[in-house]
Amino acid sequence: MEPRAVWSALKRGWVIIVLAAVLGNSAAAGITYLLGPSYSSTLQFFVKTTGSATTSDAFQGAQYAEQRVASYTELLTGAELAQRVVDEVDVAITPERVQSDIDATTVTGTVLIDVTITDGSADVVAQIAAAVADQFPQQIAELETTEDDPATVMVSTTDDPSPPVAADVLLRNTGFGLVMGLLIGVVIAVTRALLDRSVRDKDQVEALVGAPVTGTVFRDGGLERDRGRGRPTSSRTTESYRQLAASLQYLDVDNPPKVMLVVSSVPAEGKTTTVVELARALAESGARVVVVEADLRRPRVVEHLDLVGGPGLTNVLAGKVGIADVTQVAEPGMDVIGSGPTPPHPGRLLGSEQMVAFLAHLRDHYDFVLVDAAPLLPVADSRRLAALVDGVLLTVRFGRTTADQLTEASTALSSVGARILGVVLTMVPPNSDLAQALAYGEDYGYDGAPVVDPATEGDDDLEGGGRAMPGDRPTAADADGWGAPVGGVPVDKGDQQVGAPVPPRPSLRGPDSGRTGAATGWPTDSSSARDAGSGRRTAVADAQRSGLRGAGGQQPDRRR
Repeated sequence: MEPRAVWSALKRGWVIIVLAAVLGNSAAAGITYLLGPSYSSTLQFFVKTTGSATTSDAFQGAQYAEQRVASYTELLTGAELAQRVVDEVDVAITPERVQSDIDATTVTGTVLIDVTITDGSADVVAQIAAAVADQFPQQIAELETTEDDPATVMVSTTDDPSPPVAADVLLRNTGFGLVMGLLIGVVIAVTRALLDRSVRDKDQVEALVGAPVTGTVFRDGGLERDRGRGRPTSSRTTESYRQLAASLQYLDVDNPPKVMLVVSSVPAEGKTTTVVELARALAESGARVVVVEADLRRPRVVEHLDLVGGPGLTNVLAGKVGIADVTQVAEPGMDVIGSGPTPPHPGRLLGSEQMVAFLAHLRDHYDFVLVDAAPLLPVADSRRLAALVDGVLLTVRFGRTTADQLTEASTALSSVGARILGVVLTMVPPNSDLAQALAYGEDYGYDGAPVVDPATEGDDDLEGGGRAMPGDRPTAADADGWGAPVGGVPVDKGDQQVGAPVPPRPSLRGPDSGRTGAATGWPTDSSSARDAGSGRRTAVADAQRSGLRGAGGQQPDRRR
Protein backbone atom coordinates (compact mmCIF):
# COMPACT_ATOMS: atom_id res chain seq x y z
CA MET A 1 0.00 0.00 0.00
CA GLU A 2 1.46 3.33 -1.07
CA PRO A 3 2.09 6.05 1.53
CA ARG A 4 -0.45 8.30 -0.19
CA ALA A 5 -3.08 5.56 0.05
CA VAL A 6 -2.22 4.99 3.72
CA TRP A 7 -2.60 8.71 4.45
CA SER A 8 -5.91 8.76 2.62
CA ALA A 9 -7.08 5.74 4.63
CA LEU A 10 -6.11 7.46 7.88
CA LYS A 11 -8.02 10.61 6.91
CA ARG A 12 -11.13 8.62 6.05
CA GLY A 13 -10.88 6.57 9.23
CA TRP A 14 -9.99 9.36 11.65
CA VAL A 15 -13.25 8.85 13.52
CA ILE A 16 -12.39 5.18 14.10
CA ILE A 17 -8.88 6.09 15.24
CA VAL A 18 -10.10 8.72 17.69
CA LEU A 19 -12.83 6.42 18.98
CA ALA A 20 -10.35 3.56 19.50
CA ALA A 21 -7.98 5.88 21.38
CA VAL A 22 -10.78 7.10 23.64
CA LEU A 23 -11.95 3.55 24.31
CA GLY A 24 -8.40 2.39 25.08
CA ASN A 25 -7.86 5.27 27.48
CA SER A 26 -11.22 4.71 29.18
CA ALA A 27 -10.64 0.96 29.48
CA ALA A 28 -7.24 1.51 31.11
CA ALA A 29 -8.73 4.00 33.56
CA GLY A 30 -11.57 1.62 34.41
CA ILE A 31 -9.25 -1.32 35.01
CA THR A 32 -7.00 0.83 37.18
CA TYR A 33 -9.99 1.92 39.24
CA LEU A 34 -11.20 -1.66 39.69
CA LEU A 35 -7.75 -2.85 40.79
CA GLY A 36 -7.62 -0.16 43.44
CA PRO A 37 -4.59 1.84 44.69
CA SER A 38 -1.08 0.49 44.47
CA TYR A 39 1.77 1.03 46.99
CA SER A 40 5.45 0.37 46.54
CA SER A 41 8.65 0.26 48.58
CA THR A 42 12.24 0.03 47.35
CA LEU A 43 15.47 -1.35 48.81
CA GLN A 44 18.93 -2.09 47.45
CA PHE A 45 21.41 -4.90 48.10
CA PHE A 46 25.21 -4.74 47.82
CA VAL A 47 27.20 -7.88 46.93
CA LYS A 48 30.87 -8.21 47.96
CA THR A 49 33.52 -10.84 48.48
CA THR A 50 35.55 -11.46 51.66
CA GLY A 51 39.18 -12.35 52.30
CA SER A 52 40.85 -10.09 49.72
CA ALA A 53 44.41 -9.54 51.02
CA THR A 54 45.89 -7.94 47.93
CA THR A 55 44.71 -5.60 45.21
CA SER A 56 44.70 -8.45 42.72
CA ASP A 57 42.53 -10.52 45.02
CA ALA A 58 40.15 -7.61 45.45
CA PHE A 59 39.84 -7.16 41.68
CA GLN A 60 39.16 -10.82 41.13
CA GLY A 61 36.67 -10.79 44.00
CA ALA A 62 34.80 -7.87 42.46
CA GLN A 63 34.53 -9.72 39.16
CA TYR A 64 33.35 -12.81 40.97
CA ALA A 65 30.70 -10.82 42.88
CA GLU A 66 29.47 -9.21 39.66
CA GLN A 67 28.98 -12.65 38.16
CA ARG A 68 27.03 -13.81 41.19
CA VAL A 69 24.64 -10.80 41.02
CA ALA A 70 22.65 -12.24 38.10
CA SER A 71 22.01 -15.45 40.00
CA TYR A 72 20.99 -13.60 43.13
CA THR A 73 18.41 -11.63 41.18
CA GLU A 74 16.66 -14.85 40.28
CA LEU A 75 16.69 -15.94 43.92
CA LEU A 76 14.89 -12.78 44.98
CA THR A 77 11.80 -13.83 43.00
CA GLY A 78 12.09 -17.51 43.89
CA ALA A 79 9.80 -19.70 45.96
CA GLU A 80 12.35 -20.25 48.76
CA LEU A 81 12.61 -16.57 49.69
CA ALA A 82 8.83 -16.14 49.31
CA GLN A 83 8.24 -18.90 51.86
CA ARG A 84 10.73 -17.37 54.28
CA VAL A 85 8.88 -14.02 53.97
CA VAL A 86 5.48 -15.62 54.56
CA ASP A 87 6.80 -17.29 57.71
CA GLU A 88 8.09 -13.98 59.06
CA VAL A 89 5.27 -11.49 58.35
CA ASP A 90 2.16 -11.10 60.49
CA VAL A 91 -0.36 -10.92 57.62
CA ALA A 92 -2.09 -13.79 55.88
CA ILE A 93 -0.54 -13.92 52.42
CA THR A 94 0.56 -16.71 50.11
CA PRO A 95 4.03 -17.34 48.67
CA GLU A 96 2.66 -16.78 45.19
CA ARG A 97 1.48 -13.30 46.13
CA VAL A 98 4.90 -12.50 47.55
CA GLN A 99 6.58 -13.66 44.34
CA SER A 100 4.30 -11.47 42.25
CA ASP A 101 4.91 -8.45 44.50
CA ILE A 102 8.72 -8.58 44.24
CA ASP A 103 10.58 -7.16 41.25
CA ALA A 104 14.41 -7.31 41.17
CA THR A 105 16.80 -5.74 38.65
CA THR A 106 20.56 -5.42 38.46
CA VAL A 107 22.49 -2.21 37.86
CA THR A 108 24.69 -2.96 34.86
CA GLY A 109 28.43 -2.93 35.57
CA THR A 110 27.93 -2.89 39.34
CA VAL A 111 27.33 -5.31 42.17
CA LEU A 112 24.05 -3.65 43.17
CA ILE A 113 20.57 -5.18 43.08
CA ASP A 114 17.48 -2.95 43.12
CA VAL A 115 14.32 -4.44 44.58
CA THR A 116 10.79 -3.03 44.37
CA ILE A 117 7.85 -4.43 46.35
CA THR A 118 4.40 -3.48 45.04
CA ASP A 119 1.01 -4.39 46.50
CA GLY A 120 -2.45 -2.96 47.04
CA SER A 121 -1.91 -2.76 50.82
CA ALA A 122 0.63 -0.41 52.34
CA ASP A 123 0.99 -2.61 55.45
CA VAL A 124 1.71 -5.70 53.36
CA VAL A 125 4.32 -3.79 51.35
CA ALA A 126 6.09 -2.60 54.50
CA GLN A 127 6.20 -6.07 56.08
CA ILE A 128 7.37 -7.82 52.88
CA ALA A 129 10.15 -5.25 52.38
CA ALA A 130 11.39 -5.68 55.94
CA ALA A 131 11.25 -9.46 55.66
CA VAL A 132 13.15 -9.47 52.34
CA ALA A 133 15.84 -7.19 53.75
CA ASP A 134 16.26 -9.61 56.66
CA GLN A 135 15.85 -13.00 54.99
CA PHE A 136 17.69 -12.58 51.68
CA PRO A 137 21.21 -12.01 53.16
CA GLN A 138 20.65 -15.06 55.37
CA GLN A 139 19.60 -17.15 52.38
CA ILE A 140 22.75 -16.16 50.44
CA ALA A 141 25.00 -16.83 53.40
CA GLU A 142 23.55 -20.34 53.78
CA LEU A 143 24.00 -21.04 50.07
CA GLU A 144 27.58 -19.77 49.88
CA THR A 145 28.76 -21.51 53.09
CA THR A 146 30.17 -25.03 52.86
CA GLU A 147 31.38 -27.44 55.53
CA ASP A 148 35.03 -26.73 54.81
CA ASP A 149 35.01 -23.05 53.85
CA PRO A 150 33.08 -20.09 55.16
CA ALA A 151 31.04 -17.89 52.80
CA THR A 152 33.21 -15.86 50.45
CA VAL A 153 30.31 -13.62 49.30
CA MET A 154 28.26 -11.38 51.51
CA VAL A 155 25.01 -9.53 50.72
CA SER A 156 23.89 -6.50 52.69
CA THR A 157 21.40 -3.68 52.28
CA THR A 158 22.65 -0.23 51.38
CA ASP A 159 19.84 1.41 53.34
CA ASP A 160 16.60 0.60 55.11
CA PRO A 161 13.57 -0.09 52.89
CA SER A 162 11.71 3.08 51.87
CA PRO A 163 8.26 3.73 53.37
CA PRO A 164 5.36 2.55 51.17
CA VAL A 165 4.13 5.25 48.80
CA ALA A 166 1.12 5.25 46.49
CA ALA A 167 2.28 4.57 42.92
CA ASP A 168 0.98 6.91 40.18
CA VAL A 169 -0.27 4.06 38.01
CA LEU A 170 -3.36 5.89 36.73
CA LEU A 171 -1.40 8.19 34.45
CA ARG A 172 0.84 5.38 33.30
CA ASN A 173 -2.01 2.99 32.59
CA THR A 174 -4.20 5.54 30.80
CA GLY A 175 -1.24 6.62 28.66
CA PHE A 176 -0.59 3.03 27.73
CA GLY A 177 -4.26 2.52 26.91
CA LEU A 178 -4.28 5.65 24.74
CA VAL A 179 -1.29 4.49 22.72
CA MET A 180 -2.67 0.99 22.28
CA GLY A 181 -6.03 2.41 21.23
CA LEU A 182 -4.38 4.60 18.60
CA LEU A 183 -2.45 1.65 17.20
CA ILE A 184 -5.57 -0.50 17.06
CA GLY A 185 -7.51 2.33 15.39
CA VAL A 186 -4.81 2.78 12.75
CA VAL A 187 -4.82 -0.94 12.01
CA ILE A 188 -8.61 -0.96 11.68
CA ALA A 189 -8.62 2.10 9.40
CA VAL A 190 -5.96 0.71 7.07
CA THR A 191 -7.56 -2.74 6.98
CA ARG A 192 -10.95 -1.17 6.26
CA ALA A 193 -9.44 0.79 3.37
CA LEU A 194 -7.83 -2.35 1.95
CA LEU A 195 -11.15 -4.21 2.06
CA ASP A 196 -13.18 -1.26 0.76
CA ARG A 197 -14.54 -1.88 -2.76
CA SER A 198 -16.32 1.45 -3.13
CA VAL A 199 -15.40 3.88 -5.89
CA ARG A 200 -13.34 6.88 -4.77
CA ASP A 201 -11.17 7.80 -7.74
CA LYS A 202 -11.95 9.29 -11.16
CA ASP A 203 -9.38 7.15 -12.93
CA GLN A 204 -10.89 4.03 -11.40
CA VAL A 205 -14.38 5.05 -12.57
CA GLU A 206 -13.24 5.76 -16.11
CA ALA A 207 -11.38 2.45 -16.28
CA LEU A 208 -14.43 0.49 -15.10
CA VAL A 209 -17.02 2.24 -17.28
CA GLY A 210 -14.98 3.16 -20.31
CA ALA A 211 -16.45 6.67 -20.34
CA PRO A 212 -15.21 9.99 -18.94
CA VAL A 213 -16.30 11.53 -15.65
CA THR A 214 -18.25 14.49 -17.02
CA GLY A 215 -19.34 15.92 -13.67
CA THR A 216 -18.39 15.96 -10.00
CA VAL A 217 -20.95 17.12 -7.44
CA PHE A 218 -19.87 17.75 -3.87
CA ARG A 219 -21.93 16.86 -0.84
CA ASP A 220 -24.36 19.66 -0.04
CA GLY A 221 -26.60 19.70 3.01
CA GLY A 222 -29.16 21.79 1.13
CA LEU A 223 -29.74 19.00 -1.39
CA GLU A 224 -30.24 16.42 1.36
CA ARG A 225 -32.70 18.54 3.32
CA ASP A 226 -36.42 17.71 3.31
CA ARG A 227 -35.89 14.23 1.86
CA GLY A 228 -34.02 15.53 -1.14
CA ARG A 229 -36.34 18.41 -1.98
CA GLY A 230 -33.93 21.14 -0.91
CA ARG A 231 -31.87 23.46 -3.08
CA PRO A 232 -28.08 23.74 -3.11
CA THR A 233 -26.70 25.95 -0.34
CA SER A 234 -23.22 26.13 -1.82
CA SER A 235 -22.41 28.15 -4.92
CA ARG A 236 -19.83 25.50 -5.76
CA THR A 237 -22.58 22.88 -5.99
CA THR A 238 -24.52 25.06 -8.42
CA GLU A 239 -21.39 25.59 -10.45
CA SER A 240 -20.84 21.82 -10.55
CA TYR A 241 -24.17 21.35 -12.33
CA ARG A 242 -23.42 24.25 -14.65
CA GLN A 243 -20.13 22.63 -15.56
CA LEU A 244 -21.95 19.37 -16.22
CA ALA A 245 -24.47 21.18 -18.43
CA ALA A 246 -21.68 22.83 -20.38
CA SER A 247 -19.91 19.51 -20.83
CA LEU A 248 -23.05 17.89 -22.22
CA GLN A 249 -23.73 20.73 -24.65
CA TYR A 250 -20.30 20.31 -26.22
CA LEU A 251 -19.88 16.58 -25.68
CA ASP A 252 -20.34 15.72 -29.36
CA VAL A 253 -20.59 18.67 -31.73
CA ASP A 254 -21.37 16.52 -34.80
CA ASN A 255 -23.97 14.38 -33.07
CA PRO A 256 -25.12 16.21 -29.93
CA PRO A 257 -27.36 14.17 -27.62
CA LYS A 258 -30.81 15.60 -27.01
CA VAL A 259 -32.65 12.75 -25.28
CA MET A 260 -30.62 11.58 -22.30
CA LEU A 261 -31.33 8.93 -19.70
CA VAL A 262 -30.04 9.60 -16.17
CA VAL A 263 -29.70 6.37 -14.24
CA SER A 264 -27.78 4.79 -11.39
CA SER A 265 -26.59 1.31 -10.48
CA VAL A 266 -28.53 1.04 -7.23
CA PRO A 267 -30.90 3.35 -5.32
CA ALA A 268 -29.81 6.40 -3.30
CA GLU A 269 -27.04 7.53 -5.65
CA GLY A 270 -28.46 10.98 -6.42
CA LYS A 271 -29.90 10.40 -9.91
CA THR A 272 -33.14 12.32 -9.34
CA THR A 273 -31.32 15.28 -7.83
CA THR A 274 -28.91 15.20 -10.76
CA VAL A 275 -31.79 15.24 -13.25
CA VAL A 276 -33.52 18.20 -11.59
CA GLU A 277 -30.42 20.32 -11.02
CA LEU A 278 -29.04 19.55 -14.48
CA ALA A 279 -32.36 20.59 -16.02
CA ARG A 280 -32.24 23.84 -14.06
CA ALA A 281 -28.69 24.52 -15.26
CA LEU A 282 -29.63 23.84 -18.89
CA ALA A 283 -32.74 26.02 -18.65
CA GLU A 284 -30.68 28.76 -17.08
CA SER A 285 -28.41 28.72 -20.15
CA GLY A 286 -31.42 29.41 -22.37
CA ALA A 287 -32.22 25.87 -23.50
CA ARG A 288 -35.72 24.43 -23.55
CA VAL A 289 -35.71 21.39 -21.27
CA VAL A 290 -38.29 18.80 -20.29
CA VAL A 291 -37.85 16.28 -17.49
CA VAL A 292 -39.64 12.96 -17.91
CA GLU A 293 -40.29 11.02 -14.72
CA ALA A 294 -39.84 7.50 -16.08
CA ASP A 295 -39.07 5.85 -12.74
CA LEU A 296 -42.51 4.29 -12.49
CA ARG A 297 -41.75 2.29 -9.34
CA ARG A 298 -40.47 5.04 -7.03
CA PRO A 299 -41.12 8.40 -8.74
CA ARG A 300 -39.50 11.38 -7.01
CA VAL A 301 -39.27 14.22 -9.53
CA VAL A 302 -42.78 15.64 -8.98
CA GLU A 303 -42.33 15.43 -5.22
CA HIS A 304 -38.86 16.98 -5.48
CA LEU A 305 -40.22 20.02 -7.33
CA ASP A 306 -43.43 20.26 -5.26
CA LEU A 307 -45.61 19.81 -8.33
CA VAL A 308 -49.06 18.25 -8.59
CA GLY A 309 -49.40 14.50 -8.84
CA GLY A 310 -51.98 12.69 -10.93
CA PRO A 311 -52.08 11.75 -14.63
CA GLY A 312 -48.71 11.56 -16.33
CA LEU A 313 -46.50 9.48 -18.57
CA THR A 314 -48.40 6.23 -18.19
CA ASN A 315 -51.67 7.94 -19.17
CA VAL A 316 -50.04 9.40 -22.29
CA LEU A 317 -48.58 6.05 -23.33
CA ALA A 318 -52.00 4.46 -22.84
CA GLY A 319 -53.53 7.08 -25.15
CA LYS A 320 -55.85 8.48 -22.50
CA VAL A 321 -54.56 12.07 -22.42
CA GLY A 322 -52.44 14.36 -24.54
CA ILE A 323 -48.90 15.41 -23.79
CA ALA A 324 -49.91 19.01 -23.13
CA ASP A 325 -52.45 17.89 -20.54
CA VAL A 326 -49.78 16.35 -18.30
CA THR A 327 -46.98 18.86 -18.90
CA GLN A 328 -46.26 21.16 -15.96
CA VAL A 329 -44.10 24.25 -16.00
CA ALA A 330 -41.67 23.87 -13.09
CA GLU A 331 -39.53 26.90 -13.84
CA PRO A 332 -38.97 29.20 -16.83
CA GLY A 333 -37.57 27.04 -19.61
CA MET A 334 -38.10 23.82 -17.66
CA ASP A 335 -41.14 21.57 -18.08
CA VAL A 336 -41.91 18.34 -16.23
CA ILE A 337 -43.97 15.30 -17.18
CA GLY A 338 -44.80 13.20 -14.13
CA SER A 339 -44.93 9.42 -14.02
CA GLY A 340 -48.66 8.97 -13.57
CA PRO A 341 -50.26 5.87 -12.04
CA THR A 342 -48.01 2.84 -11.55
CA PRO A 343 -48.67 0.20 -14.24
CA PRO A 344 -48.49 -3.55 -13.60
CA HIS A 345 -45.56 -4.01 -16.01
CA PRO A 346 -43.45 -0.82 -16.11
CA GLY A 347 -40.67 -2.32 -18.22
CA ARG A 348 -43.03 -3.45 -20.96
CA LEU A 349 -44.66 -0.01 -21.15
CA LEU A 350 -41.35 1.87 -21.21
CA GLY A 351 -40.03 -0.29 -24.05
CA SER A 352 -43.15 0.02 -26.21
CA GLU A 353 -43.55 1.73 -29.59
CA GLN A 354 -45.65 4.40 -27.86
CA MET A 355 -42.59 5.33 -25.80
CA VAL A 356 -40.51 5.60 -28.98
CA ALA A 357 -43.04 7.97 -30.54
CA PHE A 358 -43.36 9.91 -27.28
CA LEU A 359 -39.61 10.55 -27.09
CA ALA A 360 -39.50 11.47 -30.78
CA HIS A 361 -42.22 14.08 -30.21
CA LEU A 362 -40.34 15.61 -27.29
CA ARG A 363 -37.13 15.63 -29.32
CA ASP A 364 -38.83 17.84 -31.91
CA HIS A 365 -40.14 20.33 -29.37
CA TYR A 366 -37.31 20.67 -26.84
CA ASP A 367 -33.59 21.25 -26.89
CA PHE A 368 -32.98 18.64 -24.21
CA VAL A 369 -35.06 15.76 -22.87
CA LEU A 370 -33.88 14.37 -19.51
CA VAL A 371 -35.36 11.03 -18.49
CA ASP A 372 -35.20 9.93 -14.86
CA ALA A 373 -35.37 6.13 -14.68
CA ALA A 374 -35.15 3.32 -12.16
CA PRO A 375 -31.75 1.91 -11.07
CA LEU A 376 -30.16 -0.54 -13.49
CA LEU A 377 -29.33 -3.50 -11.29
CA PRO A 378 -32.56 -4.12 -9.29
CA VAL A 379 -34.97 -3.98 -12.27
CA ALA A 380 -34.85 -4.13 -16.09
CA ASP A 381 -36.91 -0.97 -16.78
CA SER A 382 -33.93 1.29 -17.49
CA ARG A 383 -32.29 -1.20 -19.84
CA ARG A 384 -35.26 -0.94 -22.19
CA LEU A 385 -35.14 2.85 -22.06
CA ALA A 386 -31.38 2.98 -22.57
CA ALA A 387 -31.81 1.53 -26.05
CA LEU A 388 -34.26 4.31 -27.03
CA VAL A 389 -32.32 7.42 -26.01
CA ASP A 390 -29.34 9.24 -27.48
CA GLY A 391 -27.13 8.56 -24.51
CA VAL A 392 -26.96 7.63 -20.84
CA LEU A 393 -25.59 9.57 -17.88
CA LEU A 394 -24.56 7.18 -15.11
CA THR A 395 -24.60 8.60 -11.57
CA VAL A 396 -22.12 7.09 -9.11
CA ARG A 397 -22.13 7.89 -5.41
CA PHE A 398 -18.65 8.54 -4.10
CA GLY A 399 -17.63 6.07 -1.40
CA ARG A 400 -20.79 3.97 -1.67
CA THR A 401 -21.14 2.55 -5.17
CA THR A 402 -18.84 -0.46 -5.37
CA ALA A 403 -16.58 -1.34 -8.26
CA ASP A 404 -18.54 -4.54 -8.83
CA GLN A 405 -21.85 -2.67 -9.05
CA LEU A 406 -20.38 -0.14 -11.46
CA THR A 407 -18.98 -2.90 -13.65
CA GLU A 408 -22.32 -4.70 -13.76
CA ALA A 409 -24.15 -1.47 -14.61
CA SER A 410 -21.75 -0.72 -17.45
CA THR A 411 -22.13 -4.26 -18.76
CA ALA A 412 -25.93 -3.97 -18.63
CA LEU A 413 -25.87 -0.79 -20.71
CA SER A 414 -23.43 -2.26 -23.21
CA SER A 415 -25.60 -5.35 -23.63
CA VAL A 416 -28.45 -3.24 -25.07
CA GLY A 417 -26.18 -1.10 -27.22
CA ALA A 418 -26.59 2.02 -25.09
CA ARG A 419 -24.18 4.91 -25.46
CA ILE A 420 -22.68 6.00 -22.15
CA LEU A 421 -22.14 9.74 -22.39
CA GLY A 422 -20.33 9.99 -19.10
CA VAL A 423 -20.35 9.47 -15.36
CA VAL A 424 -21.45 11.92 -12.68
CA LEU A 425 -19.73 11.45 -9.31
CA THR A 426 -22.17 12.56 -6.63
CA MET A 427 -21.92 13.35 -2.91
CA VAL A 428 -18.15 13.81 -2.97
CA PRO A 429 -16.99 14.80 0.56
CA PRO A 430 -15.37 18.25 0.67
CA ASN A 431 -12.42 16.82 2.63
CA SER A 432 -11.60 14.09 0.09
CA ASP A 433 -8.50 14.03 -2.07
CA LEU A 434 -10.68 14.47 -5.15
CA ALA A 435 -12.21 17.65 -3.71
CA GLN A 436 -8.75 19.06 -3.05
CA ALA A 437 -7.69 18.21 -6.61
CA LEU A 438 -10.72 20.12 -7.92
CA ALA A 439 -9.87 23.15 -5.75
CA TYR A 440 -12.93 22.82 -3.53
CA GLY A 441 -13.16 25.79 -1.17
CA GLU A 442 -11.34 28.18 -3.50
CA ASP A 443 -13.56 31.24 -3.83
CA TYR A 444 -13.82 33.12 -7.11
CA GLY A 445 -16.83 35.37 -6.60
CA TYR A 446 -17.55 38.91 -7.73
CA ASP A 447 -14.82 41.39 -6.86
CA GLY A 448 -17.00 43.88 -5.00
CA ALA A 449 -18.67 45.25 -8.15
CA PRO A 450 -22.47 45.49 -8.15
CA VAL A 451 -24.16 42.68 -10.05
CA VAL A 452 -26.54 44.10 -12.70
CA ASP A 453 -28.66 42.12 -15.12
CA PRO A 454 -28.02 43.66 -18.57
CA ALA A 455 -31.52 42.65 -19.69
CA THR A 456 -33.13 44.89 -17.04
CA GLU A 457 -30.51 47.63 -16.60
CA GLY A 458 -32.05 51.07 -17.12
CA ASP A 459 -35.65 49.86 -17.02
CA ASP A 460 -36.48 52.03 -14.01
CA ASP A 461 -35.50 55.22 -15.84
CA LEU A 462 -37.53 54.38 -18.92
CA GLU A 463 -40.59 53.21 -17.00
CA GLY A 464 -40.62 56.40 -14.99
CA GLY A 465 -40.72 58.56 -18.09
CA GLY A 466 -36.97 59.06 -18.11
CA ARG A 467 -35.13 59.94 -21.27
CA ALA A 468 -33.41 57.13 -23.12
CA MET A 469 -29.69 57.63 -23.34
CA PRO A 470 -27.95 57.90 -26.72
CA GLY A 471 -27.13 54.51 -28.14
CA ASP A 472 -30.08 52.77 -26.46
CA ARG A 473 -31.31 49.99 -28.69
CA PRO A 474 -35.02 49.38 -29.14
CA THR A 475 -36.55 46.21 -27.83
CA ALA A 476 -39.29 44.04 -29.22
CA ALA A 477 -41.72 45.76 -26.88
CA ASP A 478 -41.17 49.03 -28.77
CA ALA A 479 -42.02 47.46 -32.13
CA ASP A 480 -45.39 48.01 -33.72
CA GLY A 481 -45.92 44.28 -34.07
CA TRP A 482 -43.60 41.29 -33.70
CA GLY A 483 -40.50 42.05 -35.74
CA ALA A 484 -41.63 45.44 -37.13
CA PRO A 485 -38.91 48.11 -37.47
CA VAL A 486 -38.82 50.87 -34.88
CA GLY A 487 -37.10 54.16 -35.63
CA GLY A 488 -35.41 52.75 -38.67
CA VAL A 489 -33.75 49.93 -36.65
CA PRO A 490 -35.25 46.55 -37.42
CA VAL A 491 -35.82 43.99 -34.68
CA ASP A 492 -34.85 40.58 -36.01
CA LYS A 493 -37.22 37.83 -34.95
CA GLY A 494 -34.51 35.21 -35.25
CA ASP A 495 -31.91 37.11 -33.23
CA GLN A 496 -33.40 39.36 -30.55
CA GLN A 497 -31.45 42.40 -29.53
CA VAL A 498 -30.02 42.73 -26.02
CA GLY A 499 -32.85 43.59 -23.68
CA ALA A 500 -35.58 42.11 -25.87
CA PRO A 501 -38.05 39.81 -24.12
CA VAL A 502 -37.77 36.17 -25.09
CA PRO A 503 -40.77 35.13 -27.22
CA PRO A 504 -43.08 32.80 -25.32
CA ARG A 505 -42.59 29.10 -26.01
CA PRO A 506 -45.36 27.44 -28.00
CA SER A 507 -47.61 24.98 -26.26
CA LEU A 508 -47.59 21.27 -27.01
CA ARG A 509 -51.34 21.39 -27.50
CA GLY A 510 -52.46 21.39 -31.14
CA PRO A 511 -54.80 24.06 -32.49
CA ASP A 512 -57.70 21.66 -32.84
CA SER A 513 -58.98 20.44 -29.51
CA GLY A 514 -60.53 17.02 -29.37
CA ARG A 515 -58.56 15.71 -32.35
CA THR A 516 -55.36 13.76 -32.69
CA GLY A 517 -52.36 15.82 -33.75
CA ALA A 518 -51.44 14.91 -37.29
CA ALA A 519 -47.74 15.42 -36.76
CA THR A 520 -47.37 13.33 -33.63
CA GLY A 521 -50.30 10.95 -33.52
CA TRP A 522 -50.95 11.84 -29.85
CA PRO A 523 -54.39 12.92 -28.61
CA THR A 524 -54.10 16.62 -27.89
CA ASP A 525 -57.41 17.17 -26.09
CA SER A 526 -60.56 15.42 -25.01
CA SER A 527 -63.21 15.96 -22.42
CA SER A 528 -61.66 13.41 -20.06
CA ALA A 529 -58.18 14.72 -20.67
CA ARG A 530 -59.37 18.28 -20.12
CA ASP A 531 -60.90 17.30 -16.80
CA ALA A 532 -57.83 15.32 -15.76
CA GLY A 533 -55.36 18.02 -16.65
CA SER A 534 -57.26 21.15 -15.75
CA GLY A 535 -55.91 21.26 -12.23
CA ARG A 536 -52.32 20.64 -13.34
CA ARG A 537 -51.75 23.41 -15.86
CA THR A 538 -50.15 26.44 -14.34
CA ALA A 539 -50.95 30.05 -15.05
CA VAL A 540 -47.72 30.33 -17.03
CA ALA A 541 -48.74 27.54 -19.40
CA ASP A 542 -52.22 29.02 -19.85
CA ALA A 543 -50.73 32.40 -20.64
CA GLN A 544 -48.48 30.79 -23.20
CA ARG A 545 -51.36 29.09 -24.94
CA SER A 546 -53.52 32.20 -25.03
CA GLY A 547 -50.67 34.44 -26.14
CA LEU A 548 -49.52 32.23 -28.99
CA ARG A 549 -52.82 31.69 -30.76
CA GLY A 550 -52.94 33.72 -33.92
CA ALA A 551 -55.95 35.15 -35.68
CA GLY A 552 -56.48 31.91 -37.52
CA GLY A 553 -56.10 29.76 -34.41
CA GLN A 554 -52.66 28.55 -35.54
CA GLN A 555 -49.56 28.44 -33.36
CA PRO A 556 -46.02 29.30 -34.43
CA ASP A 557 -43.53 26.50 -34.88
CA ARG A 558 -41.48 25.83 -31.69
CA ARG A 559 -38.45 24.65 -33.59
CA ARG A 560 -35.78 27.23 -34.19
